[in-house]
Amino acid sequence: MSFASNGNGSHPSTLQSVPLLDLARQHAGLKEEMLAAIGRVFDSGGFVLGADVLELEQRMATYCQAKHAIGCASGSDALLLALTALDISAGDQVILPSFTFFATASAVTRLGATPVFADIDPRTFNIDPVHAAKLVTSATKAIIPVHLFGQTVDSEALARIARPHGIAIVEDAAQAIGAEIQGRRAGSIGAIGCFSFYPTKNLGGAGDGGMLTTQSDDLADRLRLLRGHGMRPRYYHSCIGINSRLDSLQAAVLNIKLNYIDKWTELRQAKATRYTEMFTDAGLDRVLVLPHTRPGMRHVWNQYVVRVPDGQRAVLREALSEARIGTEIYYPLGLHQQQCFRYLGYHPEDLPETKKAAEDVLALPIFPELRADEQAFVVQRIAAFFAARSNGHSIPAPKFLTRTSNQTATARDR
Repeated sequence: MSFASNGNGSHPSTLQSVPLLDLARQHAGLKEEMLAAIGRVFDSGGFVLGADVLELEQRMATYCQAKHAIGCASGSDALLLALTALDISAGDQVILPSFTFFATASAVTRLGATPVFADIDPRTFNIDPVHAAKLVTSATKAIIPVHLFGQTVDSEALARIARPHGIAIVEDAAQAIGAEIQGRRAGSIGAIGCFSFYPTKNLGGAGDGGMLTTQSDDLADRLRLLRGHGMRPRYYHSCIGINSRLDSLQAAVLNIKLNYIDKWTELRQAKATRYTEMFTDAGLDRVLVLPHTRPGMRHVWNQYVVRVPDGQRAVLREALSEARIGTEIYYPLGLHQQQCFRYLGYHPEDLPETKKAAEDVLALPIFPELRADEQAFVVQRIAAFFAARSNGHSIPAPKFLTRTSNQTATARDR
């Protein structure tokens, strides 16, 4: 449902589509910079772990408030490398949320360890520290909190669980570059932070790429060794690693984009605020559950996710599809419900908040270049859907739909 935008700045009533994400808009203004950077890589011949990678690592460490940053081939590899560096292996248990992307758990199982699924806070969709605390055993060696949709977890609560038992915290920060809790950046909170540069992320490359952050000199050295087959010096292997090196072409693109990340974050925050105001103005906060941001957070809004209660999500999504509005479901099943993890013996009802979120959540279009008239169109179509199903109980007409085209255009630039 990721439709292309018409890009013409139309009034909501004349729009033809709203994409879930439109990378072409972002790339249009950066194309010459990125092509020049790629050209310099070709001229240098340093295609793997070259100067661009070193530059990106240094800049990412600074940006994430970490001492070290280590590039790798993907966010999935970042998780695998992090757990390998911490010597996670068969017989160990790793606590993680069930409501997350598959890679969070697959990294655990690939090392022979056992994923132990925790339920979530229904407001933030992040791991519930109270439930996580109940899952700790003598076999628990790590906790992987996922900073889902761009908001960090309750890191202090998790630290109180992990610290007395010597449990390592590995942050899955794939969706949360630049997110903060009480001024602390994602990637600086745990023993190791794991980032993804998949193109849909807030800082996305032109393909796969990943990064690890840590404050530990020893862990940083081990991560660098592991990403290159455990080889140092060349053809001498002190341990068994993998081939997971960030290539210089990706780093060149990411170095250009990193210059704009704070501007893009501010724009995402503005879009999220505008959505919330529009939904509330339209009375839709009575029929949808809008996103919740905990105090002290810098939310970076990788996704704007609402909850559609009462089994109405499928029909609402179909109505939005007919209006050519892109949506997505992150995630339709908790990992504890996935077929490949049935051997663990979970029942869907074992994690009730995860099960309910999987039935309710719907991600709406949000990206830095999303226009105000496009957001108005999204809200208009959702308001029309619920008005048609309200059985005579009216939903207030959204005030923003009475604005003129010029007023809408002015709002678009805020």
